[in-house]
Amino acid sequence: MAGPVQSIERAAAILRLLAQGSGRLGLGEVAASLGLAKGTTHGILRTLQSVDFVEQDRATGKYQLGAALLHLGTSYLDINELRSRSLNWADALAARSGEAVRIGVPLEGKVLIVHHVFRPDDTFQTLDVGSLLPLHASALGKVLLAFGATPVEPVLEAEPETYTRHTLASPQALNQALGEIREAGWASAVQETVMGEADIAAPIRGQGGLVVGAVGVSGTVERICDGKGRPQPSLVGLTRDAARAISRDLGAARW
Repeated sequence: MAGPVQSIERAAAILRLLAQGSGRLGLGEVAASLGLAKGTTHGILRTLQSVDFVEQDRATGKYQLGAALLHLGTSYLDINELRSRSLNWADALAARSGEAVRIGVPLEGKVLIVHHVFRPDDTFQTLDVGSLLPLHASALGKVLLAFGATPVEPVLEAEPETYTRHTLASPQALNQALGEIREAGWASAVQETVMGEADIAAPIRGQGGLVVGAVGVSGTVERICDGKGRPQPSLVGLTRDAARAISRDLGAARW
């Protein structure tokens, strides 16, 4: 029986290395970390780059994981238990709310969208599955932070990025907001990532009550909020009901 292919093992090691830490490393850093010659490392990186598994920053010359890997990951997401058990409830939430529905999970300091149901109308919409959202500036992300699905400290230490004048970029403001979310049981983000857009989200719990993801509705501020810019209670209720239903299907007890 043939043994393992060394070049594939090395390519896999490089991909794992880039998936850790900051995710951006120079040629020398990759070679030194894996104990490989720079020429060998460069050849593997160039091959990975040619198939879009790795991207190189033109300004710094450093390498990071490429978009193709994220698209490959969506094939796994199709059979992921969270996604499969959320499908019917997400469809129902979109139908009842009249808004787009997204389900997110934590991934390397971001929110990965694993399922997206379009708003049930004829407007042009883009599929968000596989896209990444900021933890601190999205309702889905705030839920994941508030309920311990992903650590808060790295977000605070990295000085949260400001996207609009409404973004909670100060650690004090974000910490206060997360406390309020834990108490209320749901989160919102009104024009915090993109002006004119808002979203509402609630936690999805698995067995033992641990939060494993979040489900939410998103759309324009005029549709998601009332005249004073506050999330509409009816949408909050529908979102929380959907989150509870998905949680029950995942084996979570009532809370």
